Amino acid sequence: MSKYFTIYELTRSDTALRHGIKNIPSQIATLRLKQLIEIVLDPLRELWGAPITITSGYRSPKLNSLVGGVKNSQHITGNAADLTAGSVNENKRLFELIRHSDIPFDQLILEKGGKWIHISYRRHQPRKQTLKL
Repeated sequence: MSKYFTIYELTRSDTALRHGIKNIPSQIATLRLKQLIEIVLDPLRELWGAPITITSGYRSPKLNSLVGGVKNSQHITGNAADLTAGSVNENKRLFELIRHSDIPFDQLILEKGGKWIHISYRRHQPRKQTLKL
């Protein structure tokens, strides 16, 4: 049981609802979402000490295409989430906190100058790759 995040938060999509897309993850993707929550997101929330909002989590291939996601997006596999701490400045601070933490992320991306943060997890050999786009 997660302390801060739910599978619903990671699968809910206004875009999917508007377009009638069923954004339902497979059993494997659901397991990966649970791992993302337990190993990355909940510890991150503890470290940050304040609420963090998930803006995008799991995306079905159809939804991912609709929002312009790359074909090999970790969102499709249930390994990634986009999040915000509430503002560009807070997102930049959160990005740096994550970057220098022991949280086992695979990829950490400060997107669009800090509008949101992309974070992903993979069980085997996380790359700890950081980017600013």
